[in-house]
Formats: sequence, structure tokens, C-alpha cells
Amino acid sequence: MTIGLLSDNHGYWDQRLNHHLGDCDEIWHAGDIGSLEVIDAIKALQPQKARIVFGNIDSHVIRSECAAELSWDIEGIKFFMTHIGGRPGRYAKGVRRSLLSHRPNVFICGHSHLLLVKQDKSWGGLYLNPGACGMQGFHQKRTLIKFDIKNGALQNMKVIELGDRIRRERV
Repeated sequence: MTIGLLSDNHGYWDQRLNHHLGDCDEIWHAGDIGSLEVIDAIKALQPQKARIVFGNIDSHVIRSECAAELSWDIEGIKFFMTHIGGRPGRYAKGVRRSLLSHRPNVFICGHSHLLLVKQDKSWGGLYLNPGACGMQGFHQKRTLIKFDIKNGALQNMKVIELGDRIRRERV
């Protein structure tokens, strides 16, 4: 099973995402979607297997279609996803409690726009933040993560760079 993981589109859909996510069995989005068109683009690629949480910039309409957090199992791997998660050593309020209650093998979040994949011994799982694939924010590169789930393990993890975030010139 191939997974495409993205976050922080802020309403922007790069057409290259269609290429990079087209072979995915599931597409997961860690929030700050920004527009219904982004949800539509994800569902056009993977209508039955999209797992999407809303972020802090998302409207009430998007919030009515997406959950604040999700947890699920695939091949014995427990996943937990929410938008604002912080990072290992500096988790957002309430996240450590959720990690200890859900006990996921993999915790997924967005929000920071900082790509990070890191094992966290404090709760015993893998932290995944795909960075940001939109144009808004302070990130330099637009990124997403792709990986396979096979035989109860994450394999072939790779970062896909979509290019630089376009900087707006100050006037």
C-alpha cells in the first residue's frame, strides 16, 4: 500500500501533486487545507481512501467535512493524526496526553511547515510532519512525504520536493 502524506496547502493545489499522488492507495492530509477545491482534488485522485483533518485556518465548511483528529490501524500499525502537534520535545497542549492515550506507532501532524521525520522515545513512536506544499508560510521548499506500508512496517519513505515557495517582493 502506497501512502501520500501532505499538509498546509492553504488553498493551493500544485498540479504536480496529481503526478506524485496518482499512484497512491491512500492520501492523507494533516490540515490547513484552505479550500474545498483542495479536498476535491484529493478525492478526485483517491475518492474512497482520503484521510483528512482540518487545520486552524480552515473554514467552518471544511471543518464540517473533516475531523479534528483521526486514529486508525493498518496492518497492525496504529496511526494518530491532528493538525497542531508541535514537535518532539515541544508538543502542543494536550498532544502528549493524546499520544499516551492512543499509543500510536506513528503520530502525524502539520502546522509548523517544517518537514520532520523522527523517532520519539518519550512515547515510543514515529513523528511525521510532511512540511507544507502550499505557497503561504515561511517554509523555503514545498514538500510532501510518500511511503509504503508493507508487512506491518513503513518502508521506502521519501520526501518529494515541489520546488521553492514563491516569495512576494515587498513594495
